[in-house]
Amino acid sequence: MQDRKESGKIEGSAEESLSADTFEKIAALKKGETVAVNGFSVKEGTTEPPKRYTSGSLILAMENAGQLIEDESLREEIRGSGIGTSATRAEILKKLTVIEYLRILPKTQTVVPTVKGELIFDTVKSSIPKLLSPELTASWEKGLSYVAGGSVNEEEYMEKLTSFVRARTEGVKSIREPDAIRPLYEKTLAGIKGAS
Repeated sequence: MQDRKESGKIEGSAEESLSADTFEKIAALKKGETVAVNGFSVKEGTTEPPKRYTSGSLILAMENAGQLIEDESLREEIRGSGIGTSATRAEILKKLTVIEYLRILPKTQTVVPTVKGELIFDTVKSSIPKLLSPELTASWEKGLSYVAGGSVNEEEYMEKLTSFVRARTEGVKSIREPDAIRPLYEKTLAGIKGAS
């Protein structure tokens, strides 16, 4: 089977009727632009969930955390450092294992959340979702780089960080309906039991 026809059209793939010129036009599209389509077909298939992290791939993901951030300046900031330092990433993972938020399966080194970890995640997601944002982590890393560079003093940075944590903690403490989180616990537990 030929990979390309003389006309420059791709053959032998799902993109059979698309020319190289068409691919260039598609690649040049910007968010919000529209394209006229003469027709389409649907191909049925199945997808697989992403593979679970192993201890090694999770440490690598922490190093390259900037890939998840849309804000260009924050992405650049965290791209140089990631989450933690090369010396502390394994310790972070170890601590999450010791406090039983995660388990590392011995044979495969696959990282899986514990019930406690799932419940903590759901609680934080429902009460302080910003804490789960890679952008927040990047902004904290950016602040640390300013402290290291001398443009922000350590006390000023710690005061801002403490103020942020205090405000979010007070917000959670002020929730007057603790039973509002109960359905999340039950859903998490049911999901874990169903996956077992």
